[in-house]
Amino acid sequence: MTNPPVNVLIVDDIAHNITALEASLTRPEITLLVAESGTAALDLLLKHEVALAILDVNMPGMNGFELAALMRGSPRTSHVPIIFLTATAQDASRTFRGYEAGAVDFLYKPFDPRILQSKVDVFVQLEQQKRQLAAQLVTTRQMLEANEMLMAVLSHDLRTPLGAVLASAEYLMRVGAGEQVTTTSTRIKNSSLRMARMVDQLLNLARLQGGRLQLQPRPAELAVLCKSVIDEFATQSGAAQIVLRSEGDSEGSWDVDLMWQAISNLVSNALHHGEPGGEITVDVDASARDHVVLSVSNRGTIPADIVPHLFKAFGSSGVGGRPREGLGLGLHIVREIVQMHGGTVDVHSDKANGTVFTVDLPRAAKFTRGSLTQRWPG
Repeated sequence: MTNPPVNVLIVDDIAHNITALEASLTRPEITLLVAESGTAALDLLLKHEVALAILDVNMPGMNGFELAALMRGSPRTSHVPIIFLTATAQDASRTFRGYEAGAVDFLYKPFDPRILQSKVDVFVQLEQQKRQLAAQLVTTRQMLEANEMLMAVLSHDLRTPLGAVLASAEYLMRVGAGEQVTTTSTRIKNSSLRMARMVDQLLNLARLQGGRLQLQPRPAELAVLCKSVIDEFATQSGAAQIVLRSEGDSEGSWDVDLMWQAISNLVSNALHHGEPGGEITVDVDASARDHVVLSVSNRGTIPADIVPHLFKAFGSSGVGGRPREGLGLGLHIVREIVQMHGGTVDVHSDKANGTVFTVDLPRAAKFTRGSLTQRWPG
């Protein structure tokens, strides 16, 4: 698919000058827009997007400097590069005035056509690259929106049959139709819950990657939030070994729902990959004035070659030889959520100390994505 031609504006009040410029610059990838006055040029600029303007300085009525000033004063044309052409004798003050008016170059007649062609080619190529980047950006946005919509539809459609499976498993467990049925029902329930977590992780990942998951911070105590997460794990195997420790006032301003998910993912990771029967410690250190440190530790160890890939989406296939439970998105989502709050997350693992995930959070959530930074009041 060929790219549409790039518009180049020529403004000169002398016909043979325009003819010479057209002869020098005409080619398939360029459309020349010709104006014989500043007023006619402004009219063309209102109708067309222009990659470059070549202006004659000495024109009756509105000269090139005045036209350039009007172009710079309009948001629509302020970005258009300008090359000035003049037939007067070289004058340093005149040249400086041209650059002050926003010119990218100032040429004196007679000029070498090859030099002008080379300069014009640079701006034509820049415009073509800008168009390509804009098209790629549109495509990327469309893909992200389609991805998020697909995940939303999948999560909605999958929750309905999952709910039916969970309800059926709960019913069979209550009926008490024998040890084998109860064991099978428990296995069905646990598998369904794990699948439900996968669906939620996929949906949240799509929102995170699409930049549509926005922070909604409100005052909360991190220690209380950790306790509510631990209480949710009360019925799971190994939950009795979870110990919560807290020091200092852990109050801050965070997105409670997102932080709850991040803490839940860390605790779930410790339960699954920690040493069986080993203690899991959730430690909240709020002794500092402007930030709070959360640590989740267990007695398991992570091989050194896996550590660099832990926070990548779909990264590690398992830890310590144990199969991965889920899609490998839990820790990736933890990192994304923590970074959205302006914090950091790290992991250290060795045989002496086990595995420790450490989250350092500012008390006032600071959302940072691209060039946007917004600090929320605490």
